[in-house]
Amino acid sequence: MTYIVNDNCIACKYTDCVEVCPVDCFYEGENMLVIHPDECIDCGVCEPECPADAIRPDTEPDMEKWVEFNRKYSEMWPVIITKKDPLPNAEEMDGKDGKMELFSEKAGEGG
Repeated sequence: MTYIVNDNCIACKYTDCVEVCPVDCFYEGENMLVIHPDECIDCGVCEPECPADAIRPDTEPDMEKWVEFNRKYSEMWPVIITKKDPLPNAEEMDGKDGKMELFSEKAGEGG
């Protein structure tokens, strides 16, 4: 089992999760985070920390696409271990549908 970040994170990018991760398996894109599925130790401490409910276990239905999505971008983006401010419109964007249209493949700063 592993945990994944889904599209609920897009345009919010809360980073509460990165501070509690004991293995530093979060990676930062321009407008979302992902988890490297091979580095995640399945501890689950990150899941309740996410205000946008964007972190889910891969055992839920239809998660395979998110495992591969997280794998792809975690290999392209820098690791993030320090909490940062969420994106400026995070509260407004939290829970919105159709957020994949806003997804950016660009890397974040990491740190």
